Amino acid sequence: MAAGVLTATAHVGHRPAWDCGRCGEPWPCPAFRAIRVDSAALLPVMSSLLGGAIRDLRGRPEGPEPPEIVRRFLWFLPLTGEEARAVARRLR
Repeated sequence: MAAGVLTATAHVGHRPAWDCGRCGEPWPCPAFRAIRVDSAALLPVMSSLLGGAIRDLRGRPEGPEPPEIVRRFLWFLPLTGEEARAVARRLR
């Protein structure tokens, strides 16, 4: 269900910069985030991409820090900064 969203939309992230292939915004872009999908179905899909995104994006000049990447990919969860840091540490 949620995995189908990744193939049903042209708004897909491209590695290693994780920018949207359609609009060029940091992915998941606003257009992707606007797609209505159940959070419970979306969580495993986005979580499976998160480790690769952290590895690709951390340490890039002016790139986001790992907790920012966690919050970017799991935007639909109300994570605190501490929770995002804990998830990032786990996935490094």
